[in-house]
Amino acid sequence: MGDSFKYLGVIAALAGVGCGDADRSHRATGGFGDSLGGETSEGDPIDEDEDESDEGGDGSTTAVHIATEAIDRLRTTAESHHRALVIEVMGRHAGWIALHSGLAGGANVILVPERPFSVDKVVEWVTRRFERQYAPIIVVAEGALPEGGAEVLTSGEKDAFGHVRLGGIGTWLAEEIAQRTGKESRAVVLGHTQRGGTPTAYDRVLATRFGLHAVDAVQDGDFGVMVALRGTDIVRVKLSEATAELKTVPAERYAEAEVFFG
Repeated sequence: MGDSFKYLGVIAALAGVGCGDADRSHRATGGFGDSLGGETSEGDPIDEDEDESDEGGDGSTTAVHIATEAIDRLRTTAESHHRALVIEVMGRHAGWIALHSGLAGGANVILVPERPFSVDKVVEWVTRRFERQYAPIIVVAEGALPEGGAEVLTSGEKDAFGHVRLGGIGTWLAEEIAQRTGKESRAVVLGHTQRGGTPTAYDRVLATRFGLHAVDAVQDGDFGVMVALRGTDIVRVKLSEATAELKTVPAERYAEAEVFFG
């Protein structure tokens, strides 16, 4: 990459990055940082797992809005047919989208990668919901794991970053619920619908601010950094710091959601 940039006369690269992209940007910076100055990266418009960006600070509000709207729409079908609906959302290592959309959409169960779940407990919550003549809504992140289980994969394929392709936990869980309760259960995988569509006004403003501050960093010769939201301020963070640790859902935040389960 460094040789190609030199040949093209590129003096800086601005990368819109998520978790995997940020790590790749960091590695790339180490490869050509001295000659080209490295990269200034902006938070990805969906990922909310970079440790140095505050909650909701990297455009994930659009993804949460889309997922919440899907939950609202699917609830109508669930109630009219009196069936359980399992909605699988994105979230390989961090369950922020599942947590926020589940809370906003009034889900009866929210399952995240940070907390292995008991299928028996999920069935108990679902049964309790059916007993009150309501249709259960379960929101599950794609990376969520049953206790003692492993990640559910649609295939053994890997993506461009070497990660196995997740997907299928929603379908697997829906089948388990149907078998154990005798009630009809369906799974809906939102997949890439969460990555497209019209951004929220908040995300549009945030992306504009990120871009402005990224260009300022280039003008200042401050390379190998990521611009991130800290409170209401845009700050610069070294890529090595931004990729050192994932920002996962804290136990106390998940405990808030658990109050509404069942």
